[in-house]
Amino acid sequence: MNQSRSDIVSRLRSAGCVFAEDEAALLIGAAPTAADLEWMVRDRVSGRPIEQVVGWAEFCGLRIEVDNGVFVPRRRTEFLVEVAAGLCQPATIVIDMCCGSGAVGVALVAFVGDIELHASDVDAAAVHCARRNVATVGGTVYAGDLFDPLPGRLRGNAGLVLVNAPYVPSDAIALLPHEARDHEPRVTLDGGPDGLDVHRRIANVAPQWLEPGGSLLIEVSDEQATASAALFEHGGLVTRVESSGDLEATVVIGVRPFPPQFRERFRPA
Repeated sequence: MNQSRSDIVSRLRSAGCVFAEDEAALLIGAAPTAADLEWMVRDRVSGRPIEQVVGWAEFCGLRIEVDNGVFVPRRRTEFLVEVAAGLCQPATIVIDMCCGSGAVGVALVAFVGDIELHASDVDAAAVHCARRNVATVGGTVYAGDLFDPLPGRLRGNAGLVLVNAPYVPSDAIALLPHEARDHEPRVTLDGGPDGLDVHRRIANVAPQWLEPGGSLLIEVSDEQATASAALFEHGGLVTRVESSGDLEATVVIGVRPFPPQFRERFRPA
């Protein structure tokens, strides 16, 4: 069935799509045939995220592949990349934890250049998708829980650990847009009773993987920032919080201190 653009816009608008005109243009541009276009419009009208329907998301100016059932990178997470880029030097070992599609690590390479990128995720669909994206920048993706699948040689040598872990409190999942509730894995959204279950686990382990002076960066809601920072301080990291009003984004930064003998050796005269 051939459809006019105005027909597609009308169907999308009736389904509650706020940016119906823009989405219609994306769908028309992505569909190889009229039959494909009809299936894609139906998919979007049913509530599937537009990024999963067309197969990609724009993130930090890049086109990141996103498969069905994979967490869609949010624009606010661009702030995590921005903060990381300010701390990262070429040749730094970077771990992209809970990587989803791999968008954070790929975008950081675009900002900084030559880094050694490693990424991991517990969700099989995310790993399959991330491997395609991360391969384009020469990185490696591992399947498994947090740090468990990473090669041992990275322990104590990572300059940056970047984390976009689930941080929505369990009771708040029902309040999320149905696009997220119905089409993204719950494991990528549900952070436990207070949203910080995964943060606690990371706080217990991440310092062992950082080099002295290395930084752990984690996205969190503004309301959770103090509690999340306290977890990392308890793990021995020196913490601070940075926020972006434009993106409504908050990042907690924890730095592994240099050992006392290093500080003594390089103390100014």
